[in-house]
Amino acid sequence: MGSGNAIRGSRVGAGPMGEAERGEAAPRVRVSFWCANMHETRPSFASDAAIPETWDCPRCGLPAGQDETAPPAPPKNEPYKTHLAYVKERRSDKDGKAILEEALERLRNNKSPW
Repeated sequence: MGSGNAIRGSRVGAGPMGEAERGEAAPRVRVSFWCANMHETRPSFASDAAIPETWDCPRCGLPAGQDETAPPAPPKNEPYKTHLAYVKERRSDKDGKAILEEALERLRNNKSPW
């Protein structure tokens, strides 16, 4: 078995597949999208396809819109919340003290549900 850089199934001088082998390409239209960092992205779409309102910028990942003067605002990232933070949203300090007292009373009376 010989080693070499030849690509299997191709021949010397073979070019890329042309339209004769793939069929004709659909008519295309290029649409400009701008993100909040003013990066322009120009993807192409089939001329009869529905153009989306927003497109993700490949440079920074922010959403991009078709209006250069008013690009979409960057999404607001919520900070990471701990389990305790979510519990504090649902319960007041008064509720927490009542639950704690109930649990301590069960432990004192050795009536643990566990």
